[in-house]
Amino acid sequence: MSKQVIVALDYSLQEAELFLRSFPKSFIKVGYQLFYEAGPAWVAQKKEEGYQVFLDLKLHDIPNTVFEGVKAVSKLGVDLLTIHASGGSHMISRAREAVEQTATADHRTKILAVTQLTSTDQSMLTNELQIRAQVTESAIHLAQLAQRSGADGVICSGLEVQAIKQATSSHFLAVTPGIRPKEAGVDDQKRVVTPVEAIERGADYLVIGRPITKAENPVQAYETILQSIKEATT
Repeated sequence: MSKQVIVALDYSLQEAELFLRSFPKSFIKVGYQLFYEAGPAWVAQKKEEGYQVFLDLKLHDIPNTVFEGVKAVSKLGVDLLTIHASGGSHMISRAREAVEQTATADHRTKILAVTQLTSTDQSMLTNELQIRAQVTESAIHLAQLAQRSGADGVICSGLEVQAIKQATSSHFLAVTPGIRPKEAGVDDQKRVVTPVEAIERGADYLVIGRPITKAENPVQAYETILQSIKEATT
């Protein structure tokens, strides 16, 4: 059950190390802030220590550059790696090619394509990005593109999980950030759902940061979320 929750370590290296010393071994998310300071060696070390690692780099560049970047970081043994679906079919397929080349007999990094960030609302999509589709329509379209191009799943809001699963496949992974328990604030997120709502809509993994890491008792907050998911799925 704990594999359904990925703890987002939105920390400096020193803060992350301190947090992990008093937290149960879990599935962790390493994003820009931590990766740029800690570097690849730290990620490889965490894998050796038995952590599952979601490396959230959201790669988006010309296809060959993404291919080389994905090939380099997938050699670290990370479990999940993000790229942007809006990079297009060729870029996505090259990312898949890269992880296939670095796969071992018992492990291959899975590619997740970001559809629309959970900080994106309709006003931003329409007025700033000049995308005329509704947010959900855009997310579904990008998810279908990602699936056709070889991605293993997508990063999407919990609000879109059910529609994306119906438009792609029940086996196509849906990893959802923007998860907030009812008692938590939404911070800078716009399209949020609770852990139970996300699981009920079909999410495979929930990425949860501040409601756990900034809680007065992070371990208790984590266990409470796990218990709520367990009760909702039994």
